[in-house]
Amino acid sequence: MHEPSDFRSDTVTRPTPAMREAMARAEVGDDVLGDDPTVMRLEESFARLVGKEAAVFVPSGSMGNLAAIAAHARPGEAVLMEEWGHSFNFEAGGPGRFAGVMTRTLPSDRGILDPALVARWCQAGSLHTPRTALLVVENTHNFHGGRVTPLARMRELREVTAARGVRLHVDGARIWNACAATGTSPAAFAACADSITACLSKGLSAPVGSVLAGTREFVAEARRVRKALGGGMRQSGVLAAAGIVALDTMRDRLAEDHARARRLAEGLAAIPGWVIDPAHVETNILFAGWRGPGTVKEVIDRFREAGVLAMAPDPERIRLLTHADVDDEDVERLLAAARRSSTGGAGNHPS
Repeated sequence: MHEPSDFRSDTVTRPTPAMREAMARAEVGDDVLGDDPTVMRLEESFARLVGKEAAVFVPSGSMGNLAAIAAHARPGEAVLMEEWGHSFNFEAGGPGRFAGVMTRTLPSDRGILDPALVARWCQAGSLHTPRTALLVVENTHNFHGGRVTPLARMRELREVTAARGVRLHVDGARIWNACAATGTSPAAFAACADSITACLSKGLSAPVGSVLAGTREFVAEARRVRKALGGGMRQSGVLAAAGIVALDTMRDRLAEDHARARRLAEGLAAIPGWVIDPAHVETNILFAGWRGPGTVKEVIDRFREAGVLAMAPDPERIRLLTHADVDDEDVERLLAAARRSSTGGAGNHPS
């Protein structure tokens, strides 16, 4: 029987054979004591890739973002984020709960922030108001369909924050997709920021982990925050080994995911009941509105019966992500299920 075609997230990918072999052969130490050679190699490789002085391996992008926020901002200071940003909406309230910061969310043009608006809210602070310490930019932007903040806009945001003494952190969970879509190097994006996180398990197929980079002083403090959050992982070279393979071998294929996402968008746009603008699909994430028979939940259930897994972030849309573990056959399978759903048909799970 055919395995389900899983479009729920690009985190569902499984490690490649090369990753599994690297994990089995990984030379390890104790990372909390600073002597795991494989972790150190991953951190050094990532720091070089993004042009920063140092980096720290963390279990997740959420921890990486929280460590960055806590290292850049003191309790009671303000952090600016886009209103649908991951750190505000989908990281369990970590910035307020653990870093003690005030979060101000800003509207945007489908995930791309206006430098003038950012400048308006970069406040020096007073007896009555919090000082703005940090701007977080999510690139690509998950909830705006994988939209890329281009390099020119990143530079503008850097200019307005630096002029006001405000740090800039890039939530680069999918920065690799931004690079693949625009031809921009990771170092060019990172040059616009004081720190950057990047995920190894989204798109690149590593089983676990993200990396956070910045100055040596910043990374030293972020490492302390990681420890406080329970992120010291001891013989984590086993995981870092897969991350090294991911960085070395998986970034160049991301354009394939983007092409499949556009094929999905174009196919869905041609089916009655589905609402999507293919021009808005820049990378590997797409959101499709549903105006056909039945509810979105019912559509998700029909998809599952047809062997297709998807996610519904709200009652009117489904979210679909392409990745290394879905191919052209999976795309056609989803589109066939979408055609059946447009007429209210449940379809059968193919053998």
